[in-house]
Amino acid sequence: MNFYCVELPYQPDAARNYYAALKDLPWSVWLDSGGMARFDIITAMPQRTFLKNEENFLADPFIWAREALEERVESIPDIPFAGGVLGYWGYDLSQKMYALHEVGKEGSRLPDLAIGLYDWALVLDHQLHTTRLVSHQRFEDTGNILHEVMQRLKSPPSIFKGNFKVHGKIASNFTPESYANAFGVVQDYLKCGDCYQVNLAQCFSATATGSALGAYYELRSISPAPYSAFLNLPNLQILCASPERFLQVRNGVVETKPIKGTRARSSDVQLDRELAEELRYHTKDRAENLMIVDLMRNDIGKNCVPGTVCVPKLFEVESFSNVHHLISTVTGRLAEKRDALDLLRDCFPGGSVTGAPKQRAMQIIEQLEPTRRGIYCGAIGYVGFDGNMDSNIVIRTMVYANGRIRCWAGGGIVADSDMAAEYQETMDKLSAMIKVLQMHGGIV
Repeated sequence: MNFYCVELPYQPDAARNYYAALKDLPWSVWLDSGGMARFDIITAMPQRTFLKNEENFLADPFIWAREALEERVESIPDIPFAGGVLGYWGYDLSQKMYALHEVGKEGSRLPDLAIGLYDWALVLDHQLHTTRLVSHQRFEDTGNILHEVMQRLKSPPSIFKGNFKVHGKIASNFTPESYANAFGVVQDYLKCGDCYQVNLAQCFSATATGSALGAYYELRSISPAPYSAFLNLPNLQILCASPERFLQVRNGVVETKPIKGTRARSSDVQLDRELAEELRYHTKDRAENLMIVDLMRNDIGKNCVPGTVCVPKLFEVESFSNVHHLISTVTGRLAEKRDALDLLRDCFPGGSVTGAPKQRAMQIIEQLEPTRRGIYCGAIGYVGFDGNMDSNIVIRTMVYANGRIRCWAGGGIVADSDMAAEYQETMDKLSAMIKVLQMHGGIV
């Protein structure tokens, strides 16, 4: 099996044009660094696809992917992904995993999981300033696919004329009053000692028509983020501008970077700096962050060598276009006979979007949120033929399907949370997505 690698011209934002050349291929996906991380990864035309909904439930929707990956190959230096499984794992997979009591509620009726088995990738490396078309060539027809991809990449893509349109009002599944009521119920649970923190989210939605690729270009321009993605799947487009890494595995080293703690940014430079410093040292935000750090230490520890789990960075402030975030980093080393899929299963969904303890927080979320989360708060990412993995937490994300576009935002509620401040935090997180919808005709 020969490793295929062809160099192509590099430009810092060339991924946009390269993706435009491939966007019409089946299951075309773009893992987008937003100009803030090292790699962009583009691929399409998977060898197989896997969809999961209630009608075809798989007992373990994570481990079955191991069969598709088959025998592991050696990793290639500076190539994060050259083939493997890539797609999304939706939050609602956890309904069965945690045996939650399901409350009948509206959902988007989308698959809880959509994964493709890909045998090639276009990798843009913003550190080495390279663009490489790579493949492990594990399938007989991969050569034909690579030929078609090269022909498309060599020809300038046609100018993309966006036809995306949002119609009418952008409405939330909470009113301010119903959010306040749900907040009060969470406070009651916290005071009774049921849990320490609950992530309560609201969802905005509107009717829409056309292709949302142009809207994604605008979202990544307004709100660039290091773990962004655009997935163009059958009857579904996902526009993700996530700032949060869920799980990475690189040659056996595990990393997760939970976010807890947010401040809206200011156009006044001095005030903006003061807001960042306030977040860094704020007792409540640090306590929230530490709860999730402890939860993630426990979760990744299930599959790591004892004694290797550590926290090299605690309470770091990272600044994005519209918010500052408090981010910590937890690392470990995978134990023998454990792999990325074991890790993903045992950490899913991420603690930063549930609360602590995880199962009880999820039961409360199921009780209080009016609609299913679906893809939101799940994970988008890949597990390569080499066993390496990277994935995000699906936040700051719009999901467009069945003539509706949805976007969400949530926040961790603890005993000393202020209702008005928590509600405003969700609006701050939603601001870039709402702005994009307004640009296309949506009315708030």
